[in-house]
Order: sequence, then structure tokens, then C-alpha cells
Amino acid sequence: MGNFTLGTLIALIGAVFAAAMAGIGSAIGVGTAGKAAAGVTSEDPDKFSKCLVLQLLPGTQGIYGLLVAFLVFVKIDLFGAVERLSVTGGLGLMVACLPMAIVGFLSALYQSKVACSGIALVAKRPEESGKAIILTVMVETYAVLALLVSLLGVMMPATESLLETAASAAFIA
Repeated sequence: MGNFTLGTLIALIGAVFAAAMAGIGSAIGVGTAGKAAAGVTSEDPDKFSKCLVLQLLPGTQGIYGLLVAFLVFVKIDLFGAVERLSVTGGLGLMVACLPMAIVGFLSALYQSKVACSGIALVAKRPEESGKAIILTVMVETYAVLALLVSLLGVMMPATESLLETAASAAFIA
């Protein structure tokens, strides 16, 4: 662990933030939708499978956050000889984790609200469950976009010259 630097610590904080925030949002979202699903299923147990699909959808953000964190761990070679990482490189990885952390958290919360509405739709018109799923998946689009941005940021080569150029461009703007 002689190569463990401040940059490595900053990158790890970003990875943990991505996994934790997306995971917290998913836990709240799945719990919220689960309460709605339990109410519907208590009245009509045959609607369980349709409600379960809607309840599970807000849980995907937690998986995405975990994926981003795992890729950061691989990037810094956490499972082997930890790669020496500068503070600038660590900050770059932390910033790359932010889209998944923030959008993952918020989209899971909002997706659970749509899922609850979909569960209410299934309660009254079970034949419309496909429409309820489509409406709920629409919120997922933004979690997937955040995942892509975070993945690109983590996979991008973190050369000092690239980061300095980006910092200079941001300063000029």
C-alpha cells in the first residue's frame, strides 16, 4: 500500500459516493413502490407479478452506481498493487462519479413516484400494466445517460496534460 496517495483516496471517495447515493435512492425508491404494491396485492394477490416489476425498476440505479464504483476500483488497480494516482487524477475520477451519484439518487426517487402511479393503474386496470412499465422506464433513460457519462469519464485516460487543458479551458470560459 505504499502507492496509496491522496489522489487514490479522492478517487475512492468518488466511487463510494456514486455507489452510496445511487444505492440510497434505489432503496428509498424500491421501498416506496413496495408499500404501494403491498396495498394492491393485499386486495388482489393475482396482481403481484405486475406490481413486482414496477417495484423493482427504481432498484437499477443502485446497480449502476455499484458498476461505476467497481470500474473506479479497477482503474486504480485497488485489487492489485494500487496505482500511484495524483490529486488531479483522483479529482478527475471523483468528478466522473458525480453524474451517477446525483442523477442515480434523484432518478430513483422520481422513478418510484411514477412506479407508484403505475401500481395504482394496475390496481384499477391490470391489462394496462405494459403502459405503466413504459412510463416508469422513461425515467430510467436519464439514469442510463448518467451511467454512460460516468463510464466515459472513468474510462478516459487521466493524463496530466489532458486534465490541465480541461482546467485551463474551464478557467478561460
